[in-house]
Amino acid sequence: MRDSAVVLSSDDIMLAGQVFLPDDCSGVYPAVCLCHGIPAVPYNLDEKGGYPELAARFCRAGFAALVFNFRGCGPSQGNIDMPGWTHDLEAAIDFLHMLPEVDRNKIFLLGSSGGAAACIYAAAHDKRVSAVATLACPAEFDFMAGDFSAESLIARFREIGIIKDADFPPSVKKWLDGFKDVAPIEYVGRISPKPLLLVHGESDDVVPVEHVERLYAKAGRPRKKIVLPGAGHRLRQEERAVGAVISWLQKLAGI
Repeated sequence: MRDSAVVLSSDDIMLAGQVFLPDDCSGVYPAVCLCHGIPAVPYNLDEKGGYPELAARFCRAGFAALVFNFRGCGPSQGNIDMPGWTHDLEAAIDFLHMLPEVDRNKIFLLGSSGGAAACIYAAAHDKRVSAVATLACPAEFDFMAGDFSAESLIARFREIGIIKDADFPPSVKKWLDGFKDVAPIEYVGRISPKPLLLVHGESDDVVPVEHVERLYAKAGRPRKKIVLPGAGHRLRQEERAVGAVISWLQKLAGI
């Protein structure tokens, strides 16, 4: 396995990424782009069990694997913005599509939580996407429910470090509307006939399991839903979830 750091450009914003390729590069390989969710804590470069480790596992399973930080997150530039995240994912798909080692007819997406929302949007709009798998995908973003206010949400995102600029967002209403504009429930029905896998934890206390039921009901075929008993929100650290996604994608890829 070979890995190297890459830099993607999206709306003139530099995004940090890492690509993993199998050692035997005598041919082309199916590819998977891994998309993280909205961070809940400040970025930690030394985090164990992070997305690079997950990407390496997919590479060992026979895939070229790309992981990157959406705008506002980790070492990437910019501020969190959901429509912007869809642009970032488009840039990642561009990168994989142009990579000589990648089979352009087998580009898959795997997203967690907020990153899953971007994957649903991309799969509904981009013909280059062959299939999509999601972990703990919200049907819609409900930040404003309960005790949340726009001010408290922005303050929290500043504390985490995913809003970096003092003058962001220039329009709070437009920024919040951007989350509504990318709501997966509006796009999941447009993915068909591409295969869709929805994986959710029965005990998810961040995105309740009702979200996956709504998405599954709206999705076209072929579709598959896996609800894991006792599992919470961080499914990338749940072996049952990761193993199920790898097996599903290997079957689609013919490996």
